[in-house]
Amino acid sequence: MDTITTTLGMAWLGMPVWVWLSFLALVVTVLAIDLGLFHREAHEPSMKESTVIAGSCMTLGFLFSWVVWWLYYSGAATSLDDDIAGAADASARAWTAWELYLTGWIVEQSLAFDNVFVMSMIFTYFAIPPKYQHRVLFYGILGVIVLRAIMIGLGAALIHQFAWILFVFAAFLVFTGIKMLLMADHKPDLEANPVLKWMRKHMRITKEIHGQSFFVHEPDPKTGKIVRHATPLFVALVLIEVADLIFAVDSVPAIFAITQDPFIVYTSNIFAILGLRALYFVLSAMVHRFHYLKYALALVLIYVGGKIFAQQFIGKIEPHISLFVTFTLLAGGIVFSLIKTRKDSSGTAEVAR
Repeated sequence: MDTITTTLGMAWLGMPVWVWLSFLALVVTVLAIDLGLFHREAHEPSMKESTVIAGSCMTLGFLFSWVVWWLYYSGAATSLDDDIAGAADASARAWTAWELYLTGWIVEQSLAFDNVFVMSMIFTYFAIPPKYQHRVLFYGILGVIVLRAIMIGLGAALIHQFAWILFVFAAFLVFTGIKMLLMADHKPDLEANPVLKWMRKHMRITKEIHGQSFFVHEPDPKTGKIVRHATPLFVALVLIEVADLIFAVDSVPAIFAITQDPFIVYTSNIFAILGLRALYFVLSAMVHRFHYLKYALALVLIYVGGKIFAQQFIGKIEPHISLFVTFTLLAGGIVFSLIKTRKDSSGTAEVAR
């Protein structure tokens, strides 16, 4: 028993093992409730159901900021972030961690909005009914959780060994933000997607959807033998995972540019992702109403990346300033989008010019 207690109390990446295990248990519980309670049977989620789930996950993500506050106030954590570690006392350390977590969570939650646009495009392309979309998104989220853990672990190790890599992340964010500004109206062509082309060339894929199945056994058109075929549901899953990998290349450097504390980085990422499935069903029918949000996201990336360089000349930029700037830009992007887009008499939205 003493050995177990000692092991659980040991610090890993600045946080006791029992904290990491508790967080993972919370994530598993949320996923189990989502799958077992709300989606035991395939159905099209109602707007009310999706709003409740998305709102609950976002509320949970915000409430967790107070858990972060307590962990750093109580001294349970040994932060690897200079802003937190260099705070004057326990209270300052806790508030700094709280501000950094909230900033990271808001940025990651907002970047997750971009996933909604891509998911909507993929599901529309393959004509996947809403009642089967949740299965794709659920397994997609499981892959995301593992993928983000690997990428964040690698990022933390790189920054720990090579401090200059943070400037590479910052330059990449500025470049990405500028590129996003210039290509905000660009619509990806799925037909030309290299992953989709490869799958069609090397895999047997059915033309029809077979319920919730990712794979089915059907006769081979050439030999007549019963062989395994992938369904459009599986192809959509792969494309969503690839899309998240691309988004992670933006979001992971973004959060590391905000804080280098692995616990805050990972938890803010996961809480932003947990409600993504429900958020998709809430926003998918009105993604056009957030036309200008991409411009706000681009400005956030430029600010976060530019801050790393600016601090070398003007000194430290306090976390609460970054939180205010991030929130203001994103809130402004949402409000401006809703004002500039309006519904016409047919019920569709058009962008005011």
